[in-house]
Amino acid sequence: MNKSGEIVIIEDDEDDRYLLEDVFNSLECTNNRLYFEDGEAALEYLQHSSSVPFLILSDVNMPRLNGFELRHKLHTDAELQIKCIPYLFFSTAISQEAVIAAYSMSAQGFFVKQGVFEDLRTTIQVILEYWKRCAAPNNF
Repeated sequence: MNKSGEIVIIEDDEDDRYLLEDVFNSLECTNNRLYFEDGEAALEYLQHSSSVPFLILSDVNMPRLNGFELRHKLHTDAELQIKCIPYLFFSTAISQEAVIAAYSMSAQGFFVKQGVFEDLRTTIQVILEYWKRCAAPNNF
């Protein structure tokens, strides 16, 4: 995990992307953010980039390659596994089945995307603080 690396955000809703960017800016987050509209574009970037992102925040329901399909592909890619990139689902589509599926794929979290700015800000702040403090095998 690269704590100064970029945050990869896979979100197909343009309004949600703008809201998330406002939240990151309000938190004075210094990590660059990369936004992708679908899982296929994110996968292409992650497989061909030499960078080691800090976090991946992924919606569940997306065109071309949904969040679960993307997580499966990343989880079974040996080169990407070594990078130890935390994969968090961030979605309005929440159900017990979705949460079980996420954790069965070794996702590191499943968060509900709130519609109220302050609630969303608090959730993102907690996520950032937690992962900034967390140790990973490749931090040594």
